[in-house]
Amino acid sequence: MTTALTQDPQPRQLDPDHRKQAHPLDAFVPDPAELPPVCDEPEFAAILEEMVADEAPRLFAVVQEYGARVDGRIAAWGLAFDDHAEVVSVERTRRMSLQAPENALRLFKFGSHIRARLVWFNPDAATTAEDDEAA
Repeated sequence: MTTALTQDPQPRQLDPDHRKQAHPLDAFVPDPAELPPVCDEPEFAAILEEMVADEAPRLFAVVQEYGARVDGRIAAWGLAFDDHAEVVSVERTRRMSLQAPENALRLFKFGSHIRARLVWFNPDAATTAEDDEAA
């Protein structure tokens, strides 16, 4: 049985100038080939790491609380930026772009028995591996 993969015994030769062909989007971005790097790789990596740390959005959850502290569950996760918030429900049925994280609360309350609250992520509150094993 012959397939398309075995019919052509000669490997195809790539155009030697294939790397020189410009990407269509290059028309919108100046070519940096003639510009020198601003610093060495480790320093540039440190600059990028600092930039990410300075501009990282804050992580929060929208938690649904049943009754007066009877039960609770995480209904959505969100990222709070300086000028807006992005929220995704855990069931992946809702995605929202909101002016503020608090604006998501009204969308997750349900009747008079389930209310919503924001809980900001605190890495220090995470359960340790030892606590998980002891439980």
